[in-house]
Amino acid sequence: MAACPFRRSIAAQLSRVLNLPPENLIKSISALPVSKKRPVADFQFFVGSVIENKSSDRSKPDLQLQTQRLAEKLKCDTVVREISTGPGTVNFTINRELLAKTVLQQVFKDGSEYGIKSELFSTLPRRKIVIEFSSPNIAKKFHVGHLRSTIIGLLGAGFQQFGNEDELKSNPLQHLFEVYVQVNKAAAEDENIKKLAQDFFRKLEARDEQILSMWQHFRDFSIEEYVRIYKRLGVHFDEYSGESFYQEKSQEVLKMLDAKGLLQKTIKGTRVVDLSEKRDLSLCSTVMRSDGTSLYITRDLAAAIDRMMKYNCDTMIYVTDKSQNAHFEQLFQILKLMGYQWAERCQHVSFGLVQGMKTRKGEVVFLEDVLNEARSRMLQNMAAAKTTKELENPLETAEKIGLAALIIQDFKGLLSSDYQFSWDRVLQSRGDTGVFLQYTHARLHSLEQMCRDGQSTDINTACLQDPQAISVLQHLLSYDEVLYKSSEDLQPKHMVSYLLTLSHLAAVAHKTLPVKGSAPEQAQARLRLFQAARSVLANGMKLLGITPMKKPQHENHILI
Repeated sequence: MAACPFRRSIAAQLSRVLNLPPENLIKSISALPVSKKRPVADFQFFVGSVIENKSSDRSKPDLQLQTQRLAEKLKCDTVVREISTGPGTVNFTINRELLAKTVLQQVFKDGSEYGIKSELFSTLPRRKIVIEFSSPNIAKKFHVGHLRSTIIGLLGAGFQQFGNEDELKSNPLQHLFEVYVQVNKAAAEDENIKKLAQDFFRKLEARDEQILSMWQHFRDFSIEEYVRIYKRLGVHFDEYSGESFYQEKSQEVLKMLDAKGLLQKTIKGTRVVDLSEKRDLSLCSTVMRSDGTSLYITRDLAAAIDRMMKYNCDTMIYVTDKSQNAHFEQLFQILKLMGYQWAERCQHVSFGLVQGMKTRKGEVVFLEDVLNEARSRMLQNMAAAKTTKELENPLETAEKIGLAALIIQDFKGLLSSDYQFSWDRVLQSRGDTGVFLQYTHARLHSLEQMCRDGQSTDINTACLQDPQAISVLQHLLSYDEVLYKSSEDLQPKHMVSYLLTLSHLAAVAHKTLPVKGSAPEQAQARLRLFQAARSVLANGMKLLGITPMKKPQHENHILI
């Protein structure tokens, strides 16, 4: 059964009038945004999507006239209560009791799959998608931007000079980072250090046993640390195989490029692939150093080929910062030149830079510092609030709220946009923040727990005809569209905006539609409405990587 039968019902009626298959009309029917000022219809059909309106053709009536004529041919029925027109749209208002009954039934029936079973997804085939993201450097702590660069050579050469095995065992990541800082500084002043680093990397690619063992040593410590940080983020990876994993296979890629006549030698002795339209080397990508070692892009070519052969996926998505846009354009272009048609199915999703992020200790360098700072500030806020309840685990609560605050701030705009960071703004308990989402979920969950004894699945939908209840129901109706839009453009901002609106609507509804003190039948209906809102709120939060909080932090955050 579809997540909501309303679209199909509307499409069936439009199909009869327009003489078009219903499935061709489904995606032209969308839920109307909820209005705070006035009641709105539930769905709108975009007439221009199926009726051509060429202004140059004088014989054709304009779009609005065609819209009006179409509306006149349609009829209200047991599903549609009212039909009206807007600019280029025919609007449909659903029978109010049917709206309440259907939406609530579907939310509870589908649970975590609510919205996914929608007719919007029915024509989409199941796909296998490989996603590469985060990719922090081996032996380098999580950086806020997760910048990728080949530091392994510097690190190897540096450890031989500045490293200490005892310190490595006691605090591996911190010591390796300190070594990296030292050798990086030394390399800026001494060319010999750079040569040692290059030699280390060359030996690594040549599979020198001693050098390979040292790199594996660093890698094991690094991954152990990454797993710990990923766990705080609620992230689990199926596989750990960064581009440095493909050093050996990159030599095979170079042979393939050479065999296809794509490898050209420069005066400096490096090898490049010509990407210019006129093949005049005006645009080329360096894939091999003069000493024969590979580069970042060479290893990424090897990784892409290996992963596609291994997983035979439909899409391969790379998530990195936008400074690597050119890199991925060249990567996909080279794959095409090599004859891999699946390169068309590769996609780069870029994200912007965070500006002005600081901890009390100064400028932020590591992601762990940011997570610790968010947790620390939330603990302070909780302690400062006079109405704060005694919590069993305040540290865990502060961690969940702080992480939610960071995620919502990061996902509010376009991923590729830079933004100015402010701790005060991010950790506000009111307004469009992750803190507000967590508090709303906790309040609604608390309400369910307090009214658990009187819960019933059999409700009177006539008790949910207030404007505030209808607004919540209308918003729940559009959840599948948010999921569909997010799957199309891979932008989390749609979900963030949806969840924040849902939280505000739920808060307004509770002020005017109290559960406690209402007549039993009315209380049951309202409680069921708030349960549905909390369920969908939790679903959306989990999709964004947020663990919903169940207990309210303050006494006055309990809804009764």
